[in-house]
Amino acid sequence: MSNQTLEGFRLSPQQKRLWTLQQLTESIPYRVQAGILIEGNFNKEVLNIVLQKVVNINEILRTNFKCLPGMTIPLQVINDYCPLEIDEHDLTNLELEIQENKTDFIFQEMLQQPLDLEKGSTLSASIVTWSADKHILLLSLSAMNADRTTLVNLVDEISSCYSATLAGKEIEEQPLQYADIAEWQYELLTEDTAQGKEYWQKVNLSNLSRIHLPFERKTALNLEFAPKVLGLKLSPTISKDLAALAKSHEISNETFVLACWQVLIWKLTAQSDLVVGVACNGRKYEELEPALGLLSKYVPIQCQLDEQLPFSQLLQQVHQADSDACKWQEYFHWDDFISKEETLPFLPICFEFKQVDNQSCNAGVSFSIYKHYSCITKFKIKLSCLQKNDEIHFQLYYDASLYDLTDVKRIAEYFEILLISAVNNPKFTIGELELLKDATRQQLLIDFNNTSVDYFSDKCIHQLFEEQAARTPDQIALVFENQQLTYKELNERANQLANYLQKRGVKPEVIVGICLERSLEIVISMLGILKVGGAYLPLDPAMPTERLKLMLQDAQTPVLLTQQRLVNKLGDCTPNIISLDTDWDEIAQESNQNCSSIATTENLAYVIYTSGSTGKPKGVAVEHQQILNYLYGILPRLDLAVVSSFAMVSTFAADLGNTAIFPALCTGSCLHIIPQNVASDPETLAAYFEHHSIDCLKIVPSHLAALLTSPKAASILPRKRLVLGGEASHWDLIERIQKYAPDCLIINHYGPTESTVGVLTYQVSDNNLRHISETVPIGRPIANTQIYILDSHLRPVPIGVTGELYIGGNSLARGYLNKSEITAEKFIVNPFSDRPNSRIYKTGDAARYLPDGNIEFLGRIDNQIKIRGFRIELGEIEATIRQHPDIKQVVVIAREDALGEKRIIAYFLPSSENVETLHTTSLQQGKPIREFLQQKLPDYMIPSAFVQLKTFPLTANGKVDRQALPAPEQANLVGSFVAPRNHIEETLAAIWTEVLKIEQVGIYNNFFELGGHSLLATQVISRLRQAFQIDLPLHHLFEAPTVAGLAVVIAQKISEQADEKMMAEMVAELEQLSQEEVQKILANGGIN
Repeated sequence: MSNQTLEGFRLSPQQKRLWTLQQLTESIPYRVQAGILIEGNFNKEVLNIVLQKVVNINEILRTNFKCLPGMTIPLQVINDYCPLEIDEHDLTNLELEIQENKTDFIFQEMLQQPLDLEKGSTLSASIVTWSADKHILLLSLSAMNADRTTLVNLVDEISSCYSATLAGKEIEEQPLQYADIAEWQYELLTEDTAQGKEYWQKVNLSNLSRIHLPFERKTALNLEFAPKVLGLKLSPTISKDLAALAKSHEISNETFVLACWQVLIWKLTAQSDLVVGVACNGRKYEELEPALGLLSKYVPIQCQLDEQLPFSQLLQQVHQADSDACKWQEYFHWDDFISKEETLPFLPICFEFKQVDNQSCNAGVSFSIYKHYSCITKFKIKLSCLQKNDEIHFQLYYDASLYDLTDVKRIAEYFEILLISAVNNPKFTIGELELLKDATRQQLLIDFNNTSVDYFSDKCIHQLFEEQAARTPDQIALVFENQQLTYKELNERANQLANYLQKRGVKPEVIVGICLERSLEIVISMLGILKVGGAYLPLDPAMPTERLKLMLQDAQTPVLLTQQRLVNKLGDCTPNIISLDTDWDEIAQESNQNCSSIATTENLAYVIYTSGSTGKPKGVAVEHQQILNYLYGILPRLDLAVVSSFAMVSTFAADLGNTAIFPALCTGSCLHIIPQNVASDPETLAAYFEHHSIDCLKIVPSHLAALLTSPKAASILPRKRLVLGGEASHWDLIERIQKYAPDCLIINHYGPTESTVGVLTYQVSDNNLRHISETVPIGRPIANTQIYILDSHLRPVPIGVTGELYIGGNSLARGYLNKSEITAEKFIVNPFSDRPNSRIYKTGDAARYLPDGNIEFLGRIDNQIKIRGFRIELGEIEATIRQHPDIKQVVVIAREDALGEKRIIAYFLPSSENVETLHTTSLQQGKPIREFLQQKLPDYMIPSAFVQLKTFPLTANGKVDRQALPAPEQANLVGSFVAPRNHIEETLAAIWTEVLKIEQVGIYNNFFELGGHSLLATQVISRLRQAFQIDLPLHHLFEAPTVAGLAVVIAQKISEQADEKMMAEMVAELEQLSQEEVQKILANGGIN
């Protein structure tokens, strides 16, 4: 046992807090430092004496911090004597600018000097001589020994001591020592602190971890806190105008600047419940005002911000909050908050304001703060203000491990503009205050949208195909399974269908439905309809009949192209149904020559239905001219010189595949239509790609991610171009792609159906934006497209700030079919264009500009989501569920599962009390609701979980609080649990739990009711094939979606495979026998 003893004082609460922060880093970044300008007839030798006297008088300047073995918190140990050494630097005879630069360099060097808190010198000093009557005294201390007010007080103390020393006087008044102040603080805390603690318990710090400024790295470059400083140079007139305005509102300059700082952070982070750490100097009692040492602390100031809040009201709110916080500052302690879940151990956004006299003058020598540095706590960013008489000096402190200097400079620019806007427009709401300079506005509205290209085309899309067919008639145009068509054959068949349709009244602006399984006939139908001037409506046969009929009726289609086996499903939904498989002989009698086209580029080309918030889907009407603009815009981005084949793996009922269809057929490439069962089966798809050289693939990221779980992942990727679209792409997927196909160019593609396939592209050349971009950027606009990221007042938001993405230009669709009101609501007048009839489309997508001008997609700002490439209005699902007789109220939201994928969850209240007693179990599991929805909605719109509640949680204004809805519990989803009974069922259950990320799976639980979907089914089948070494088609999981049911199928497959193996071995054995031996075996009754 050690006999060591240590005499000292316990740390103050402020020191204890700082010591805890310092243990998180190897270096000691927490320090305070000042450059003190000394002007006048200055005696350097006297200054040396003065500085030593100041050290001798103040114990905190002679204090180290020491621990004995086993101690985690040190004691303050006061040394009897600490000799002070002063470095000297002579910069006389140099130009002023050089003197300033060199002094700054020395200042920075002192900041970087290592600190030894246990035995090193507490105070470091340097004197820099500029001239005989001008010097800079540099003082540097650990933040354990000083705060920013300490620097100000030191200036006064040095000045007074200098004057007294010159006069031969001794300083009689002894200062209040820091160790005594620390003990007093602890005594204060032992008194009745109920009122003080009650005040701080009202402050909510749970959101601190969610405060992220623009361009903040997702993870720090290293774990070290690395504070840096950027000075802001603002016009002195701003300070004067600010002071006058603050006086008129009867508030301090500090309150005015703090309110502006909060508005800026609110605009940059969209955090309405905002907490800012404000420095209180810990010296509210008069006797503490001249004290040296770490007494300051940052306390949380909480304000509620809303864009309609008048700035003048915010000033009063901030004034009150600041006053209250300073009143109760002694009672704020991090220990009361740090144990709470998800609470950061520091305040990320900080603010400090200090007002000082311009100079302290004694004996003809003046002392004033020339520059300073103060870092006594951890932060992400801090605004530091020092007011000297009428002028305010601003500095931005930032953590360089999280932010680049260029981005902090941008934030500084925003603050300057906002401060000026607030000073000039104090009656504005905070939402109206500006952040943009004219040059930045020009960049956002004009420079980033400089996309004008004149392609001089008055031809329709089918005419471009006809020209290509004339150039390359014998080249393969289409491939489906074992069928293929040359350009000549495809053109002739499309012509025959066109002439057939023309006789049945199809002409420009007439919409023709196409409801076909994937086949060559889909493309033939599309081209045939376009050739006669009509517009096609692609429909997926897998959709519920009710939904198909609804779309056909809404589009008022007089003709429907389909297949005989689908006629019964579609019934009498349209007056003229043509079955291409049974009617083709008649169609083939028509001329195979090109029709004389009467369509123009302004005529309708196709209609694609998307989910609608009213409960009914809405049709997006796209014209030829928009397809042409897309074609000419996307071709340069794809760089098709190296591409000769495309693969189409998505449904024709969405426009995702148009990236493959139109570029392929208008450039002479070969388009492979991949059957649905192949597109969802990684092994089969890999085999197809190995047999056919595929250069370009367009696919939804989640679909590709599921396919890449296969052992044959490398074979699934195209050789030259991979286009990702339909939903956000994540960096981990990019890394997997680059691992398997390093030479394949990856293009991230964005665009809603209303803007014709896509309007933004991003070529992934490296992952250099990964540290600031949560998802892969969506890039820059294609030709003749304008992108605007705007606030709620349709004003451009600054680079890095989240806003709503609006699209303008030549790719905008005509609007919504037969829905003029919704069209007018979504397609609005372009406020930034003087072109007649110029419009912009309100996407509802949140986005922001990255520093390099690329755009990052940040999700939805409304009640709409995208799942597996399909755009879904949650309101449509809610409206459909409400039609169920047992449902009183319903709320549908999207939650991310353990894999980061969105799942639709439906929360409902039953319509009557007896519902719970009649069929509680089935209703809680959502079975009757699910069956009801399967008749009305496509599978991707059916919730994966149904949660029955007694009441909905409500916000303060009485609306459903969607954030407070509980996560669905597995017990509500799966019903009773029955454990696996054999090895096959155990293996199945283990794979399901791993893929679905749930704790357990019973043998009678339905895969799709547990949250499974087609992409997860692909992963399950792939793993089962590996586990059992059998050929198991994907459709078996859909036909037998329980562990028990699928186990029977697998057992049969294993048995069949064993029988086949045995038969093969018997045949091989027979082949080795002579004819005589065979005859002998047969004569004896065969093989035993």
